[in-house]
Amino acid sequence: MTTETNAPATTTEPGGPAPAGPLPPPGCGAAPPVRDWPALELAGTDFDPVLAALMREGPVTRIRLPHGEGWAWLATRHEDVRTVTNDPRFSRSEVTRRQVTRLAPHFGPRPGSLAWADQPDHNRLRKPLAGAFTVGAMKRLRPRAQEILDGLVDGVLRDEPPADLIERVLEPFPITVVSEVMGVPEADRERVHAWTRQIISTSGGAGAAETAKQGLYGWITETVRARAGGTGEDVYTLLGAAVARGEVGEEEAVGLAGPLQIGGEAVTHNCGQMLFLMLTRPELMARMRERPAERGPVLDELLRWIPHRSTVGLARIALEDVELSDGTRIQAGDPVYVSYLAGNRDPAVFPDPDRIVPDRDPNPHLAFGHGTHYCTGAVLARLQTELLVDTLLDRLPKLRLAVPAEAVEWRRKTMIRGPRTLPVTW
Repeated sequence: MTTETNAPATTTEPGGPAPAGPLPPPGCGAAPPVRDWPALELAGTDFDPVLAALMREGPVTRIRLPHGEGWAWLATRHEDVRTVTNDPRFSRSEVTRRQVTRLAPHFGPRPGSLAWADQPDHNRLRKPLAGAFTVGAMKRLRPRAQEILDGLVDGVLRDEPPADLIERVLEPFPITVVSEVMGVPEADRERVHAWTRQIISTSGGAGAAETAKQGLYGWITETVRARAGGTGEDVYTLLGAAVARGEVGEEEAVGLAGPLQIGGEAVTHNCGQMLFLMLTRPELMARMRERPAERGPVLDELLRWIPHRSTVGLARIALEDVELSDGTRIQAGDPVYVSYLAGNRDPAVFPDPDRIVPDRDPNPHLAFGHGTHYCTGAVLARLQTELLVDTLLDRLPKLRLAVPAEAVEWRRKTMIRGPRTLPVTW
């Protein structure tokens, strides 16, 4: 983790200067300052220095992100993150009617998206998808996923070193597996991937993001319509059937499918960070190789530790006044963000939080979220992560970086962090 201590810029509405300093005690009346949080270009697995400064400043602060309007509360304590994400007094659907400060340059929530649904609507929308992401479904998928992965690794071994693991394995594997779960025909997979990659990027501005969304969601609409009479178990067929039965509307089905299709990108970049850490920390690699039966807890610790994303994800709106654990009163109508990254570094829950502790127990990390909006594809993501790490370490016993660690290229202008390339030899 970075050791930088620079604090984020401080302003007060509507943008004039204000003195930096500690937050006033709860109940003092004075509004805490608003901290500007730019989208930094962070190298490697460094923790965001702005987020680190916000965590030091207090468990609840106020932030302004590069796009949208106004400011929002930010909760960083593990307890508060769990409260906000599991309390019905904080609404996601209310955000769709506002221009809340945000990282993404373009904001266009779609009907049916689980990300913006509150209960009981959330359960209604999630029901048609449930069967595709159960533990049982993942067990049935595992042999096929392993077959796909083995074919990719066979190609790497056949072509001999060096190889870029991102290009050869970490990118095509999740794309192929997610595409099979979703039901994307092989001929369409490359253009679907191109759309999803642009959507999670912050480069190109609102125009590029909107073009990609129109392409992806237009394709999804056509696919759901075409699968209305199908009997398959892929997600698009399940959604087409649910629309035909009147359980969800077509717009809702399309809104449900989009984030799941995009979610395959996260596995590539999370695993890229994990492998980079193993390849640059000999003691971590030795632990993974010497005790293969105990890799699971290490993967959980890496999921806790890696800086998965830039800034924060999606906001919520307080429907009524709510007091958080430090006494901060969130007023009705206030936007609120939580940081899962910060919650995963809370020293009250994770002793020595900035260190990777392979045997950490318990490890109640928040890498897949919490509460109603816990990641729908968490079991699938975990399956893919286990297969990738096990297969690469077992089949490439001398795996090592082919370039100095500082020469590894990292993704820029993106909401999900990870190496752009990972050149290796063996």
